[in-house]
Amino acid sequence: MAFDFDVIQTVYGRLPERVAAARKLLGRPMTLAEKTLYAHLWEGTPTQVHTRGESYVNFAPDRVAMQDATAQMALLQFMQAGKPKTAVPSTVHCDHLIQAETGAAADLKKSLDMNREVFDFLASVSNKYGIGFWKPGAGIIHQVVLENYAFPGGMMIGTDSHTPNAGGLGMLAVGVGGADAVDVMAGMAWELKFPKLIGVHLTGHLSGWASPKDVILKVAGILTVKGGTGAIVEYFGEGAENLSCTGKGTICNMGAEVGATTSTFAFDESMLRYLEATARPDVAEAARQVADHLRPDPEVYRDPAKYFDQVIEIDLSALEPHLNGPFTPDRATPVSQMRVECEKYGWPRAVEVGLIGSCTNSSYEDMTAAASIARQAREKKLKAKAEFTITPGSEQVRATIERDGLLTDFEAIGGVVLANACGPCIGQWARHRHGGNDQPNTIVTSFNRNFAKRNDGNPKTHAFVASPALVTALALAGDLAFNPAADSLMNEEGHPVRLDPPAPVELPPNGFGCDDPGYVAPATDGAAVQVAVRPDSKRLQLLEPFAANTEPALTGLRLLIKAKGKCTTDHISMAGPWLRFRGHLDNIADNTLTGAINAFNDEPNKVKNLLTGEYGEVPKVQRAYKAQSVGTIVVGDENYGEGSSREHAAMQPRHLGVRAVLVKSFARIHETNLKKQGMLALTFADPADYDRIREDDVIDILGLDAFAPGKPLRLVLRHADGTTDECAVNHTYNDAQIAWYKAGGALNLIRAGAGA
Repeated sequence: MAFDFDVIQTVYGRLPERVAAARKLLGRPMTLAEKTLYAHLWEGTPTQVHTRGESYVNFAPDRVAMQDATAQMALLQFMQAGKPKTAVPSTVHCDHLIQAETGAAADLKKSLDMNREVFDFLASVSNKYGIGFWKPGAGIIHQVVLENYAFPGGMMIGTDSHTPNAGGLGMLAVGVGGADAVDVMAGMAWELKFPKLIGVHLTGHLSGWASPKDVILKVAGILTVKGGTGAIVEYFGEGAENLSCTGKGTICNMGAEVGATTSTFAFDESMLRYLEATARPDVAEAARQVADHLRPDPEVYRDPAKYFDQVIEIDLSALEPHLNGPFTPDRATPVSQMRVECEKYGWPRAVEVGLIGSCTNSSYEDMTAAASIARQAREKKLKAKAEFTITPGSEQVRATIERDGLLTDFEAIGGVVLANACGPCIGQWARHRHGGNDQPNTIVTSFNRNFAKRNDGNPKTHAFVASPALVTALALAGDLAFNPAADSLMNEEGHPVRLDPPAPVELPPNGFGCDDPGYVAPATDGAAVQVAVRPDSKRLQLLEPFAANTEPALTGLRLLIKAKGKCTTDHISMAGPWLRFRGHLDNIADNTLTGAINAFNDEPNKVKNLLTGEYGEVPKVQRAYKAQSVGTIVVGDENYGEGSSREHAAMQPRHLGVRAVLVKSFARIHETNLKKQGMLALTFADPADYDRIREDDVIDILGLDAFAPGKPLRLVLRHADGTTDECAVNHTYNDAQIAWYKAGGALNLIRAGAGA
């Protein structure tokens, strides 16, 4: 039986009425995303039409999921909310703090020793507040959610940008910051600008080396890293019906790489098969009863251009395997063109490591696809020329593929099985590499992101993203330009051999097998549970409320940094070794913006201290400003804050005294995170004004005494040569968000409302 089946029954019980009311209001047929959105309005039965891309709307998600790195700050905030228990079902998953080094058993043991304080904190907080706890080693949050919690037509938020993975099972699952999660766990509405809709019409069948991964790699190439911002991507058509549930999950997972709010698929037979295989026949039957409300109306299929803001057509039968990268997940290259691209751009062809797994591609189907290539390699006397690592997505998947002999297939070609955790995907990787970081090198992964330094901290590592089967083939070849559909490999006997296309198995023929999936249920009554945070802890720090923002203007601000080009949340708050400080705001603040490139010298972590005239590291310079009570501003480029949902990228600058962030454009989650923490998130009315910002400027932001929705603020730049410039800056704050700002952060309002 499923977790929280009563919640699912409640959602399905009200679904027909709410969808009918919304359809009547709209006066037209509805897409799947619209049905799910209108069915989850905070107000209940819909009473008004919401405008895509404009209306701020309050929603009532069905559940919350948090991974251990982001859960620390989310739960530290929730502890201040004055609530005895979460208002909706919530879970914590320990998957980020396990570093990959030698292998699953040793790495897990080492992580338990190193992170005991944090794991104990998360376990005790979960126990106290009624939160389900998934132990270290239980698996990666999104795979575990798909196996246990996701359900068609549901709405979930999660403190990780790849929460949309649950769209593979027909959910609207949205990545958010911890403050959003606190709102929902505290029983409040979750606010979201009503998304636009992008429809992806899939036709045909995948064949050969093409996989579900290649669908999203192709879409990323079309939409780019910001083309989905503010939109839900809804996949439909006969091609969608031909994909497995976990394949759909892979596609939805990487919707984060195009900036999409979330991605989803309509309810179909593949979802029924998956629900039944994961011991949820009750959910399968309940979904079957309301199936028409878990799919778009038929008219949407017949004329999608009338119902979506944009429609993309992809013929799966003609889809080639892709490799995306390096340094960005939207640079899409068909494998047949890689040799030409390598020569054109000088990409290192020698593949040093192939890595499969991650939250994106670690299902049973993914593992069988890759194992079928490994099995061939053993039979054809091939060994991997590159290092090869395997990361199962959950203990359920790991135990099942061990039982079915797949781990033996991988080990036979030199594969190393890592812990059921994120590991190298998020920079938790003690890479075995000789020669240092001064030489360009290439790795291939089945992960989702490949920003510079993302996986191993080396800015010269060229990371390319592909399907697990293609990664396995490239690890065997050791050559980035190898095309398994056309090229041969020389085996140990000196004979040329060809690899046959992968043979994935959708679901285990003998069912999943796992003695202990790693779940710990919370106490029925957690009132007596004590949550201890040592005052001298280096890993955990109780939060102090941020100060209210009461000034009619922000004057005399100094420029901390003018970031040039791509500035992701990895640049603003790096992961890797810094993950150990995710529960200690002051300590992790020492990595703030250390990866951002200073537009005035093209260097990272080197900015001018305008109090001394000297250059220093960004956090140190900012701490010097804070010590002198000097406010600062950060200026950024396009799509500022793309990538991970980590709210630390907003909390750290706020903690250090940054007052505003002004950019050409924001990634959705980061803009919301800044608002939640009481920071001014502004955009240039004219993006060309970015060029008017000088290193020595003293900056004023005027108009906060009349701060109102839709009303621009004024920026005054007082240059060192005595001249001034003035320009308009825009914002997207509504009345509620302006209240967050004035209170010093949304949590301050929650705390005040609870009398905490």
